[in-house]
Amino acid sequence: MGFLGRYTEPFYALFRIVFGLLFASHGAQKILGMFGGTGGNPLPPLIVVGGWIELVAGLLIALGLFTGIAAFIASGEMAVAYFMGHASHGFWPLVNKGEPAVLYCFAFLYMAARGSGIWSIDSLRVRGAVPDTARVR
Repeated sequence: MGFLGRYTEPFYALFRIVFGLLFASHGAQKILGMFGGTGGNPLPPLIVVGGWIELVAGLLIALGLFTGIAAFIASGEMAVAYFMGHASHGFWPLVNKGEPAVLYCFAFLYMAARGSGIWSIDSLRVRGAVPDTARVR
């Protein structure tokens, strides 16, 4: 499907924005009680820390600000979440319900390696970069 190759950068930008906003919504659910959140019940400290990582890193990733660092931290959080919360219930993510954690982990690992790309605050910060071709790391 070579004809889609010319859209690589916009598709990556959409991928980054959508994953960032979805991740931030998990944090907003835990920290702000949005989207059917905690219902006022107190959360364990580790979940609160994870919620803040999800909210802040998700917004940074969606905005394309310090994406590499934010995505690397988010990827690590998802790896920890998988091994602490899912792996003990079986090896396969389909069985232990850890698919979202694995998908987020590897998507963010890719973003950490690739950087912000176009349609990002980071691309605006790079002096002399052409916005359509800037690949910010």
